Amino acid sequence: MPRIHHPEPLQVGQTLDLEAAAVRHVQVLRLQPGDTLTLFGGFERGGECVAEVLQMGRSRVQVQVQTLRAGGREPQRPVHLALGMPANERMDWLVEKATELGVASIQPLHTERSVLRLQGERAAKKVAHWQAVAVSACEQCGGNQVPRIHPVQALLPWSQTPAAASGLGSPWRAVLSLAPGSQPWPAALAQVQPRTRPLCLVLGPEGGLAAAEEQALRAHVFAPVSLGPRVLRSETAALAALALALA
Repeated sequence: MPRIHHPEPLQVGQTLDLEAAAVRHVQVLRLQPGDTLTLFGGFERGGECVAEVLQMGRSRVQVQVQTLRAGGREPQRPVHLALGMPANERMDWLVEKATELGVASIQPLHTERSVLRLQGERAAKKVAHWQAVAVSACEQCGGNQVPRIHPVQALLPWSQTPAAASGLGSPWRAVLSLAPGSQPWPAALAQVQPRTRPLCLVLGPEGGLAAAEEQALRAHVFAPVSLGPRVLRSETAALAALALALA
C-alpha cells in the first residue's frame, strides 16, 4: 500500500485534501477513487492510518480516513546528529540514510573546515530540500516520524545555547574525536542510562573539527568518543555512529 506523509493531525472519518507534493505522488501511482493508501506523520510519537481515495483531479486528491494505527516504528532512544555539512551530494545521501536508520533530527553546522557554506535564502532552500529528502525516505522505509532538519547554524554559538539540545529534553552529549584517550563509542553508549535517554552527537566535516572547536565542545560537556583508529568520511562516520546508537 502506498505511504504518503501528511503533517496534520488525523482522525477517523475525516475528509481532507492532500498537499501538492502528495497529489503528484498519488497521480504518478495512478491511484483511483476507491483505492487505499497509508497516511503518516500527523501523530505526536509516530502512527499511521488507512485512507480511501474519494476524488482524483488534475491538482486535487481528496481522501477519507478509515482507520488509525497508533504507535510507530521509531527507536526507543532519540538520537540527534549535529554535523559539519559534507559537500556536494553527500549531505543528501546522509539525510536519506540517517532517516532510514531512525535519526530523531539533524543539525547542519558551519565549522572552521566546512567546505559547504550556506547563508540566507540559499541556506533556507537547502534545509527545505533536505527536509523533503527525509520525508521521501520515511515514505520508503516505513518510518512514521519524519526527523526535523534544523536551520543551519555556526558550531560554537550553537554549542553554547539550549539549541544544542534541539528539543530532545536532556540529552547525553558527545563529540566524535580522533584525539588520544577518546572513549570507544560502544563503551560510552553502554554507560548512558536509561536506554531511552536522548543522545546528541557532534561530528566534523571533511577534515574534521579544528582543535579549538573540539576543546570548546568539551568545555560545554560534550564527551570525546571514538569509532576506532581508521579515518572515516564524515558521512560514513555519522551513519556508523548512528547505527551503533540505535542497535
